[in-house]
Amino acid sequence: MADVARLAGVSSQTVSRVSNGHPGVIDSTREQVLTAMRELGYRPNSAARALRYGQFNTIGVILFTLSSTGNSRTVEAIATHAAAEGYAITLMPIDVATQDNVLGAFTRMGELAVDAVIVIMEVHLLDAGTVTLPPGVHVVVVDSDASDRYSVVDTDQADGARRAVSHLLELGHRTVWHVTGPRSSFAARRRAQAWRASLEAAGRPVPEPLHGDWSAESGYAAGLALADEPGCTAVFAANDQMALGVLRALHERGRPVPDEVSVVGFDDLPDAAFFIPPLTTVHQDFAEVGRRCVRHVLRRIRDNRAAEPGTDLVPTRLVVRASTAAPKS
Repeated sequence: MADVARLAGVSSQTVSRVSNGHPGVIDSTREQVLTAMRELGYRPNSAARALRYGQFNTIGVILFTLSSTGNSRTVEAIATHAAAEGYAITLMPIDVATQDNVLGAFTRMGELAVDAVIVIMEVHLLDAGTVTLPPGVHVVVVDSDASDRYSVVDTDQADGARRAVSHLLELGHRTVWHVTGPRSSFAARRRAQAWRASLEAAGRPVPEPLHGDWSAESGYAAGLALADEPGCTAVFAANDQMALGVLRALHERGRPVPDEVSVVGFDDLPDAAFFIPPLTTVHQDFAEVGRRCVRHVLRRIRDNRAAEPGTDLVPTRLVVRASTAAPKS
């Protein structure tokens, strides 16, 4: 640092301010210091700086699976937006979502020195009271009904499901069948509740839902069952992968989409526009979910205050493609 200061013709204190991104340095002086750093190959020692200031510029991410599309794309968005703010992420997957495993993950995060933690809760443990997060840790939770205790960021699951059902009813379908996600999933439960409530509010019959597990295989099994239902003209699948399975099953059973059955998915995968037929689906903005997660944790870090309970909902939108049409008269 002293070498950089001599070459730049400034004080070591000014070099320190530039290294730490302090705003109180004029642009011309900052550029002198940065030029000297590049010439000398100087890089600030992040470990020493962390010890001195108690800030590690690292965000921990705890999640229960990377296999789901939503989780993987949310993690990607968190990493991208964290990097733009000068932060790295430390990823901590958990095989089985239990209180002990979550607490163990927080302990390991503490050993790895992170400034805050984002918890992606694919299963509804927080709202069930099964898992309690340690106090005194800056935490933001994704995809959970725990807004009375934590700061939560989530897609507006219920509104997305309402959009899907309303679209099908407005096309003229008498009712809408539903292929749900796994029973343990908060998102799947929210979508199913909104599907049922939308049909009841419209005074339409509510068919018995078919349960899937997010996979195309489970959607295929549900689709085979639906193909044998003569009254089934519209299906809302809780994600695009299950919708893909439904499309194949209906095709194999001679129930063309959308001529005989309309199908709507949820997620708007990049591949959804290339299904046969292209899939009508509810678009989730995973990039915005990740951005808001990072924004919330950085606010807690910089203000050094506890998170305020509540839910920050990211809107959805319906993307209409060729898999939906009015029913045959």
